[in-house]
Amino acid sequence: MDDKKLSLRSHQAVWHPCTQMKHHESSPPVVISRGEGVWLYGQDGQRYLDTISSWWVNLFGHCNPRINATIIDQLGKLEHTMLAGLTHEPVVALSERLSTLTPGNLSHCFYASDGASANEIALKMSFHYWQQSGFPEKTQFINLQNGYHGETLGALSVTDVPIFRQVYAPLLRPAHPVPTPDWRYAEAGETPETHALKAAAALESYLAQHHASTAALILEPLVQGAAGMGMYHPAYLKRAREICDTYRVHLIADEIAVGFGRTGTLFACEQASITPDFICLAKGLTGGYLPLSVVLTNDTIYAAFYHDETSRGFLHSHSHSGNALACRAALAALDILEQDNVLETNRHKADFLNQCLQPVQAHPDVRHFRHCGMIWAFEVNTPTPDFTQCFAQKGLEHGLMIRPMGNSVYIMPPYIINEEEMAFMAQGILHTLNEI
Repeated sequence: MDDKKLSLRSHQAVWHPCTQMKHHESSPPVVISRGEGVWLYGQDGQRYLDTISSWWVNLFGHCNPRINATIIDQLGKLEHTMLAGLTHEPVVALSERLSTLTPGNLSHCFYASDGASANEIALKMSFHYWQQSGFPEKTQFINLQNGYHGETLGALSVTDVPIFRQVYAPLLRPAHPVPTPDWRYAEAGETPETHALKAAAALESYLAQHHASTAALILEPLVQGAAGMGMYHPAYLKRAREICDTYRVHLIADEIAVGFGRTGTLFACEQASITPDFICLAKGLTGGYLPLSVVLTNDTIYAAFYHDETSRGFLHSHSHSGNALACRAALAALDILEQDNVLETNRHKADFLNQCLQPVQAHPDVRHFRHCGMIWAFEVNTPTPDFTQCFAQKGLEHGLMIRPMGNSVYIMPPYIINEEEMAFMAQGILHTLNEI
């Protein structure tokens, strides 16, 4: 079937995520027939460089032969079984490995299928811990201004992005956002570190008054994704950990988008040398192959649920928790990270891409150009109506699958991208900027 017919069928039958479906009347969804490496291919053979790793999940390219082989091997053994009362080798091996790799002593893994669910689990665990530890008044959560943690109701309650939460406000718990350390909000003369410490002081001021009712602070370490890749200094994380310790408040690190090397270290929290009480992982966990998320926490929190009474356990479940295929994919992705020395290689790739992007950074309509690990972003000064849609459409014409957020353009390419592909991507972005 040709692309036009399949695109029309999709428009009629598929309600696409984060999309105004009426826009597809003039800009039909792009039909993708296969993927290879950093490229997505249409049925007509047209290829598009996946500049955003298919919503930040694909670390090692499409149809990676090593991950493919691992999943095929697992298919011949066990595709899935529930984790209630049962277990299997892949989930045990993955849990042990994650406990070794994550900061500090996060030795207990609880699985779900997506990032929002992982954040819901961490919020529930924190609340439940305080209930069972003699602090029943600790029922509230705080989050960062512009923070994003998912779109299920609990996760949306601690999300501070109006376009996602505004219409659902009557369904949500009260929000308690504290000032963001995002350096784009710094006043004249403030360095990113100075601004981060000022935001931390505001956090301390809030908790000095409200710690008795606060269960946890949830944040995205170093990069606030849905805020247009707002970046901040690790000094904030260090102070936030100290402040949470002082006021007996949990720290939940939502590393769903930034984990597994995106910020230059395996986990963003490492850059502040801190250990959160909970770390939430998803997206790149399986290399982008299969839905899987996990919450890791420490012995102290785990012990509060360890009891003879069933009712004192953490009675939360997902049908596909710890899916065997997904766990094997995750183990394969971790093998690639380790065996291919990916973090060190990425540093050299980031240096090269920064050079390629210099004309973009110098463009007269670009401001707040920023970079953290394998994430780049900038804002575009433009009077263009429907900038997001126009930029994405122009990008396709230059062979790029790119999706701005408002007037924030960002790139998060798969780690396997090579120099020729980086140069192609940078040139395509520059051409798109000029034409917009």
